[in-house]
Amino acid sequence: MSDDILVKDIMSKPVTISKSAPITEALDRMLDEGIDPLIVVNHNTVVGTVSRKTVAEKLGTKRNSSISPTSIHVANTVEEDFTTVYPDQDLDVVIPLLQAYKLVVVYDEDHRLVGQVTAGDLLRIMRPSGTLADVMEPACTIDSDERVVHWRRRMLDDNLHRCVVTDNDQVVGIVTETDVAVSMRRFREMVEDRHQDHRIRNLLIKDIMTSPVMCVESSASVDEVVDLMLSKAISSIPVTSKGKIAGLVTRSSLVKAL
Repeated sequence: MSDDILVKDIMSKPVTISKSAPITEALDRMLDEGIDPLIVVNHNTVVGTVSRKTVAEKLGTKRNSSISPTSIHVANTVEEDFTTVYPDQDLDVVIPLLQAYKLVVVYDEDHRLVGQVTAGDLLRIMRPSGTLADVMEPACTIDSDERVVHWRRRMLDDNLHRCVVTDNDQVVGIVTETDVAVSMRRFREMVEDRHQDHRIRNLLIKDIMTSPVMCVESSASVDEVVDLMLSKAISSIPVTSKGKIAGLVTRSSLVKAL
């Protein structure tokens, strides 16, 4: 299907943030645009990306507890590992790149930023074959009464982006790096410095999780799930079987199945 399709046919407008901008502005833009990560620029030159996960990590660090979130700049969270393509390259070059990176930067022949390609851009025109079981990944689970600091540690140590929240084996919500980033920002802005360490250790998953969460049955088709994810602008959907969690479909797992 991708034989006659070029990068320029599916790329979207690049969403950028200045290296000097506060990370709160970066988080707001990611939420408003429904995208993760953002392309970071410095004097119109791409220097890396900033993600919701790096924002969550920075805001949740104890040594930043006395610093206002608006005083922390994107420069402190930039990840420099990004990859690039050109508009006239065949779409086939993008697939393995998006299996390794969240976002592909598109340059023109003069090395100017002209676009970006995300998993969502790719999935609008390409779908994995097979059943839902072929595109699922294992779902990590966490109890709603677990402490947020423990989940944040798991998120960083195991490179996790989301966790399904369960009570008595029933899905009651989902907690993501976005939930952590948003809650840490609100926490830093609302709680006095001297109370932060104590209060943050008592913050529970049920205090920040997204609930109710949209789930699909294991009998659903891949096309149905992709259409749902794109129409609702969500990056993952838990899959259930007879009321129990069976796995997770993410944009990443779908791209890896192509």
